[in-house]
Amino acid sequence: MVLVLSLIITTLEMNRVTKSHTTSAMYFPSMGTAPCFKVTVFEQEHFQGKCLEFTSECCNIHDCGLDNIRSIRVESGAWVGFEHHDFQGQQFILERGEYPNWDAYSGSLAYHTERFMSFRPIYCASHQSSHMMIFERENFMGRCTNLCDDYPSLQAMGWSMPEVGSMHVQSGAFVCYEYPGYRGQQYIMECERHSGDYQCWKNWGSHCQTPKIQSIRRIRH
Repeated sequence: MVLVLSLIITTLEMNRVTKSHTTSAMYFPSMGTAPCFKVTVFEQEHFQGKCLEFTSECCNIHDCGLDNIRSIRVESGAWVGFEHHDFQGQQFILERGEYPNWDAYSGSLAYHTERFMSFRPIYCASHQSSHMMIFERENFMGRCTNLCDDYPSLQAMGWSMPEVGSMHVQSGAFVCYEYPGYRGQQYIMECERHSGDYQCWKNWGSHCQTPKIQSIRRIRH
């Protein structure tokens, strides 16, 4: 009986591969100590197959022995995933919770791709103290509006056009969506990247091809 139990435990342990990275706590004056970060990624949908656990960024999952990521369990912190290695391509916001398949984190994207090759923590995410400004034109010109909440429709709150020319994130982090209702391409805007300045749509990410932004919300950590 002891031998049988031992074989079962050994088999279960072999089926789960864990890779843990440690990161030192980062400090932001307006936030205090950042929360811990932990995510488990799975090679198959519905949390099946080989899995790896991370507490810091991964620039290429192939280097860690995975072919692709098809389901994700975020245990703590906010993360952003990318379609390609080295944090390139489509962006996927990942907050605490379970994502059993591509549809759960894709934001109903206009084109379907199930590649997920790199990811990193969003250290500056602060749901209660996020503040940004959006501008009508590039280089922070034209009409501007302050945002510090969640906006499922920018036009409904008075923004008269479907595009945003430039943005300045003063604190925290936001996820911007191509369409109303938090749908379409996702663009992660952080106060600690580009010093919070996004002068034009080409700064939003390597996958961005249009300045269209129609809903914005704060990122939860």
